[in-house]
Amino acid sequence: MRKYSRLVMASFIGLTFQKLQAQKNFATIEKNYNVRAKDLFHELNVTKDTLILKSPKTIDYVYAINQDYKREIDFYNNSTTLKIPLTQLSKGKHVFVVGNQRMQIIFVVRVQKDNDKLALVSKDKLTTSNN
Repeated sequence: MRKYSRLVMASFIGLTFQKLQAQKNFATIEKNYNVRAKDLFHELNVTKDTLILKSPKTIDYVYAINQDYKREIDFYNNSTTLKIPLTQLSKGKHVFVVGNQRMQIIFVVRVQKDNDKLALVSKDKLTTSNN
């Protein structure tokens, strides 16, 4: 009886862990805590699918390099706030570089899920929708 209860408990824990893994975030951020980078607010939104950048100084440019050393984002800007959708990025590690008045601030965003798109076909028209 004791072995049976351990098996049931191990199965329950395994199923619970599997459910928790299915609910993981779209992306996570590894922030830059350097004192010189303190002026740049870099966070993910509540749904973890958009990067929010704010600074009292002008953000000149933002680019991201993926784990295959290819640029997936290359954006020139002249404002103090910027929102970047992460749904266009491939799955994996992305190193972001933000140019902020002669200073480069570097941090990492890890995209953990692929962008699942659902294709809808209606009367000779193809549209996609995020799943």
